[in-house]
Amino acid sequence: MLISKIIIEAKGKGVRQLIKVMFLCTGNSCRSQMAEGFARKLGKGLIKPFSAGLMAAGVNPWAIAVMREIGIDISRQESKEINEDLLRNMDLVITLCDNAAEACPWTPPRIKRLHWPVKDPVGTVGSDKKIMQEFRRARDEIKNMIESFIADMKAERE
Repeated sequence: MLISKIIIEAKGKGVRQLIKVMFLCTGNSCRSQMAEGFARKLGKGLIKPFSAGLMAAGVNPWAIAVMREIGIDISRQESKEINEDLLRNMDLVITLCDNAAEACPWTPPRIKRLHWPVKDPVGTVGSDKKIMQEFRRARDEIKNMIESFIADMKAERE
C-alpha cells in the first residue's frame, strides 16, 4: 500500500498530523524497540511511534548496545505487552516478525497494517562478536525500512 494512501486515509487529505505507528514483535525486546527508537529520531515531526509485543520480555541489552553505537538511546524505553485500547488508536501497525503478524489482535479496517519480517537476532549463539553482528544486521535492516518509509512519507507530503 502506498504511504500516501495510509496518510490520507488516516488523517484526511491535506492534514499534516503525526501518524501514530505501533511496531510489534513477539517480546518487545529487540526489533520493535529498535524500530521505535529509529522512528522517534528519524521520524520527528512525522511519526508518533509506539512499540509492544505479544509479551513483555524486557529491552535486550544487545539491542541497546547496537543502537547506542549509532547515537540512539533506547535504554529508557520499556518493554510492553500489547494494549488493545492503544492499538485501536493507531493509524498504522507494523509487525516485524511472523509470529506477531499472525497473533496480533484484530484491528478495525481503518488501521492499516504492514509486515516487515526481520530475522530475530535474540536467539543467536556464539561469541560476543557473532551476537553483535546479528544485532547489527537486524538494526541495519530496520533502519533501512524506517528510512524508506519516512522518505516516502516526506515525498507524499510535498
